[in-house]
Amino acid sequence: MGKIVDVLKTGKILVSDGAWGTFLYEKGMKAGECPDAWSVNRFDDVVDIAKSYADAGADMVEANSFGASYYKLEHFGLQDRAAEINEYAARASRKGAGDKYVIASIGPTGKLLVTEEVTEEDLYEAFKVQAVALEKGGADAVCIETMSDAGEACCAIRATKENTKLEIITTFSFDKTVQGTYRTMMGLSPEDAVKASLDAGSDIVGTNCGNGFERMIEIVSEMKSAYPDALILVHANAGLPQNVDGKDFFPETPEMMAAQVDDLIKAGANIIGGCCGSTPAHIAAIKKVVDAHNKKAA
Repeated sequence: MGKIVDVLKTGKILVSDGAWGTFLYEKGMKAGECPDAWSVNRFDDVVDIAKSYADAGADMVEANSFGASYYKLEHFGLQDRAAEINEYAARASRKGAGDKYVIASIGPTGKLLVTEEVTEEDLYEAFKVQAVALEKGGADAVCIETMSDAGEACCAIRATKENTKLEIITTFSFDKTVQGTYRTMMGLSPEDAVKASLDAGSDIVGTNCGNGFERMIEIVSEMKSAYPDALILVHANAGLPQNVDGKDFFPETPEMMAAQVDDLIKAGANIIGGCCGSTPAHIAAIKKVVDAHNKKAA
């Protein structure tokens, strides 16, 4: 396999995977349990999730490492096992993904630089432990995702870039404001987020979670307008969540998501996958549209 960036520069659109959390609950994870610890304690189940997405046609699969930073694991008393848990997460996806890319997840720590409860040096060290272990476990890239603060994202980018050879994908989550613009929880616009990520050395940028494809099309358009050469990944929810009987339900079927893929490609997306509510069936439907696009463009 060549580098992800090199494949994208040929004009080929790639497909990523879908939600992981829902899958873990289906396999028996209890509320309050540490999802990331499953990579060690329920290794085969985590392998099976990765394999399910690879079998559905995903060109790249994430790793069960979203909350495997020192600070997130501290809630479960597992902070001293961060390196082990991240390595196992990458190993599980590497085994399940076969010859597909593994883009190992790094999520926010939950600590805020702005309130000085943590320093940039602290974050850098925590992300360094993750990135080094993920590379050791067989990841091809990291997907620094669901970010809202440029400072934290840049710490993760630098820690990965300076201590590994992994490709770097960085995505932010945006909400639509009453004015109709998009902003992260910390007030970043899509343009601001892309600039910060690229300046710090990210290879691929983008957006994940919080929105379905309809809104992602608007966000990607804004990113591409500001940075025409940027390579963009989108991990969209299966629509906006609806609360049914006290549980979040994501309304978009595989067919509904697939129907919007062409518009997302036109907006400038280079990698397309799912987030909350999406399943291997959604990824298979997206893959079908992407394959037809790639065939036509060849």
